Parts: sequence; C-alpha cells; structure tokens
Amino acid sequence: MADTEYRDPTGKRLADYPHPSVAVDTAVMTVVDGHLSVLQVRDAVDGDWRLPGTFVHEGERLADSVLRSLHEKAGVEGLAPRQLHVFDDPARDSRGWVLSVAHLDVVPAAALTIDSGRARLVPVAAAGAMVHAHDDILEYAVAQLREDHRERPDPHGLLAEPFTMTELRRLHEVVLGVELQPDTFRRAMVGRLVVAEGKRAERPGKPAGLYRRG
Repeated sequence: MADTEYRDPTGKRLADYPHPSVAVDTAVMTVVDGHLSVLQVRDAVDGDWRLPGTFVHEGERLADSVLRSLHEKAGVEGLAPRQLHVFDDPARDSRGWVLSVAHLDVVPAAALTIDSGRARLVPVAAAGAMVHAHDDILEYAVAQLREDHRERPDPHGLLAEPFTMTELRRLHEVVLGVELQPDTFRRAMVGRLVVAEGKRAERPGKPAGLYRRG
C-alpha cells in the first residue's frame, strides 16, 4: 500500500516536528466597589492565585476549553469570552513550551456567581506576580478594555440602564484609571447615547437626565 501520510517538501511528517502544548487562559474583568477587578482562581496544587485556564484536550475546540476551565476552576457559567491574543514566547511558561491563547470577557459583577473557596475577584492593581506569564495576559487585557472605552459609552454593559452621565463618567474613570473632565466627557459621549425617560436625583439640586447605550 502506498504511503499516503502527509510529508512536506523535505520529506518530514507532521509528527517529525516538535509540538508545543496549547493552553487557554481567560481574563474575566468587572468593576467592584469602584475598582477595575479580575477573576482569579487558586491552583489546586500550588495554592497560588492565577487566571483561570487549562490545557486544551485532544479534539477539543478552544472555546470549549475556555468554558470548561471557567466551570471547573471557578464555578462560573454563562460567559462568552472572546479570543484576545496568542502568547507564544517559548520561555513564557516554566513548565515547558506552552502557547497560551488568551481570552477576555467583561461582565457586570452581578453576573458572576463564583465559588469563593477556589475563586475571587481582586483589583487589577493587586493581581500581580502571577505564574506562567499571566501578568502579561492581564496587562494586555486591561489595555484592550481601556481601548474599548476610549470613545464608546460602557461598551460591555457594566452599568445597569438607564444611567446618568455622572455614573457613566465614573465608570469610565475606573476603567481608564484617569480623571475625566465632566464637560469634555459629556460632549464625547452624548451623541452615542439615547435619552431615556425620567430623571434621577444625584445630589441636592437639579435632577440628572437618564440615558441608555445607543
């Protein structure tokens, strides 16, 4: 019988090439008590805190691996992470040659029902010194999240609708990590919002108008 196994122009088979392990790691982010926060899980063996992740099983799709890791490691269901970036530095993981396909999801804190015995939400500023270059993944995720918020009002739906312009600005300040000028922010956002019925008293004085995402 003729050999029908694939060979490249040099005669090598796929099995002749070294194969890295493939992992998925996910930055699940939200805002808690005025802090941009990230979901961490405690490793069952080493006891340290890291991003939820897992190795991809044979025959498994990346998206299925992500959801499995969130369920098994953090007890989290119902998320829809999107693929963020591939971290491929051969020296990034002390366990060996591991490619990490990083994912990102941003959800309201109320949408996260986690197993507190093995998972926690921690401010991004306090989430450093993670293993397997998870700090790099988180840094990349934060940069993407901030880019999403620079010109779009609450693009991930962290605020319950309707909301005031002040509530929206304060959310963006938390995500971006900077103080924003109220008038400048209003001018940048108002055209991307839909005016909602009613008003809300934020402090003594004139009630504030309400908005929805456009």
